[in-house]
Amino acid sequence: MKSKVLVVEDDELTLRIIDFVLKKNNFEIVISKDGADAIKRFDKIKPRLVITDIMLPFKSGLEVVQHIKTNSPQTPVVILSSLGEEETTIEKAFEFGVDDFISKPFSPNELVLRIKRLLK
Repeated sequence: MKSKVLVVEDDELTLRIIDFVLKKNNFEIVISKDGADAIKRFDKIKPRLVITDIMLPFKSGLEVVQHIKTNSPQTPVVILSSLGEEETTIEKAFEFGVDDFISKPFSPNELVLRIKRLLK
């Protein structure tokens, strides 16, 4: 059975890269392009793992992380974001319980390795 991964990203190119590499590695992908939709999808599909950007329309990635960790603390969350993000924002994400942080641009192979490690 494929592990379901919710990917929350509003950049089309980044989404295509993640979609390609995760499908190639036998993951089932559910895509959301904004924070409000991501929260709804998370509650509906209960993914094994979530990858989210911080800067998103409607609700921020931090709000997504906070919702997930409040309602499903065991679900791993990976932040995928530009290094230009405020350091305090990244610190806040870890305070909320985020499991990993990968800066953009990223290595697709590294992303897969980190996901597999979190799902063991």
